[in-house]
Amino acid sequence: MNAVLPLPYSSDEKRKRIFAIIAASSGNLVEWFDFYIYAFCAIYFAPAFFPKSDPTAQLLNTAGVFAAGFLMRPIGGWIFGRLADRKGRKTSMVVSVVMMCAGSLLIACLPTYASIGAMAPVLLLTARLLQGLSVGGEYGTTATYMSEVAMRGQRGFFSSFQYVTLIGGQLLAVLVVVILQQLLDEAELKSWGWRIPFVLGALTAVVALLLRRTLHETTTAQTRNSKGAGSVAELLKNHKRALLVVLGYTAGGSLVFYTFTTYMQKYLVNSAGMSIKTASNVMTACLFLYMCMQPVFGALSDRIGRRNNMLLFGALGTLMTVPILTTLQSVTSPLLAGVLITIALAVVSFYTSVGGIVKAEMFPPEVRALGVGLSYAVGNAIFGGSAEYVALGLKSMGYESYFYWYVTGMMVLAFAVSWLLPRQATYLHDDH
Repeated sequence: MNAVLPLPYSSDEKRKRIFAIIAASSGNLVEWFDFYIYAFCAIYFAPAFFPKSDPTAQLLNTAGVFAAGFLMRPIGGWIFGRLADRKGRKTSMVVSVVMMCAGSLLIACLPTYASIGAMAPVLLLTARLLQGLSVGGEYGTTATYMSEVAMRGQRGFFSSFQYVTLIGGQLLAVLVVVILQQLLDEAELKSWGWRIPFVLGALTAVVALLLRRTLHETTTAQTRNSKGAGSVAELLKNHKRALLVVLGYTAGGSLVFYTFTTYMQKYLVNSAGMSIKTASNVMTACLFLYMCMQPVFGALSDRIGRRNNMLLFGALGTLMTVPILTTLQSVTSPLLAGVLITIALAVVSFYTSVGGIVKAEMFPPEVRALGVGLSYAVGNAIFGGSAEYVALGLKSMGYESYFYWYVTGMMVLAFAVSWLLPRQATYLHDDH
């Protein structure tokens, strides 16, 4: 609906914009690989930092540290959003990738509980908080930048590459674990092999840094120096409704996203009874298909409108979450598990493919990075970061099915909030 004809960009301009998308999204891939490798390696390093006999208790502890990293996201969203609006998107993205590199390097070198006792989990938490701060600013700034450089009439398609690389980071994290599983036995992985992905993450961050230094700035000096630039007060005074709408659908979107991505590997092992290797193989295939879906659903939004994408996401998520999770709990076939997870991820794609551009279109340039980053980070920290912890906690109490209904309830909220989205984007649609 509301289709907008693209402006006649020159070949040179198209090349510049596409390169900017590639450079920004490549750095995004590295950031999220570093962040997610923790979740996929947790099964192996949990005993080294939390030496308890109960595997579920160990996973609860590592999930708690995972959630703590999310609690830093609002602070990161505020710091880096303000930095991006006042000093430029490029500066913010360069600083965030350096910080992520430092967090990964710290985890790679951490001594275990057996070596330094209680300081081991404390240092692990410190590294996670550093990574959480970085990734808290990464989403908002990258989403804003990619939305601003994407070509008019194709913004849904080009902006979707943020999640292509975000999911690509997850996929690479799973893939690295799968490769290590083929090269090392379980004892070696638990002893020292889990450190390898964190070293790789730190090294690739250097490449991301070099790429991001080539980016051109999308903001103007006038915008950066305006009175309300990067100001929370300005955001709350003049853009409170947009902030609340984004918070509402981010809460549901983040929860269902982490349910069917990072938590799903543990769910297949702990609840469906699959082996770690089988669960990793299933998730590798599912994440690859999910990654490929993003440009398709992004391009769809350019045809039917972002609001319709979001309404379909909320409606289908409400109807399908409980049946899919209930069936997965007792599934024995890896193929069937893969099909069900892929269907769920197709539903999530209605949101993830356009999440960044929908948010960016709701804020003016002087508070865009802050508005996108802060609202996303708050919703993501509370609901996305706690997904594994809530799911494992309810399972340990014998009420695992309650989690299915919790996710469904948040999908109802996402659907309701999506009705409040404007049919025509408030900002960006007239930008060249």
